[in-house]
Amino acid sequence: MKPLNPSEIAKFLERFDDFKECEIRSLEIISPTEMKMTLAVQDKARAYDWITINLLFSDVNDAQLVDENKLPYIDMSEGVSILHSEGLFAFAVGSYKSFSSSKDSSLFIICKNIKYSEGAF
Repeated sequence: MKPLNPSEIAKFLERFDDFKECEIRSLEIISPTEMKMTLAVQDKARAYDWITINLLFSDVNDAQLVDENKLPYIDMSEGVSILHSEGLFAFAVGSYKSFSSSKDSSLFIICKNIKYSEGAF
């Protein structure tokens, strides 16, 4: 897995069109401070071919999650937001511009580190 650096967030989101219309396939709680999310998303770098992205959130200190059986019903029309401030990342479903507003999302994760890997659809 590759670490997501704060300076790469904008490029990462642009490559996957902010994860708009993607599908959250799974959300696994590995431990109270580590979670893994698997998404199916279109990759701009591969002529919008569908791929799988795994996101590993570590040192999680706050989260609002959704039951696994409700993941397919989350509205992904606005995609996701990934923000970085004061050494923390905020991942939230929807379009958010600040840490505080990202906590209004139906699904958000606040953590110190995000890593990702790419795989076949």
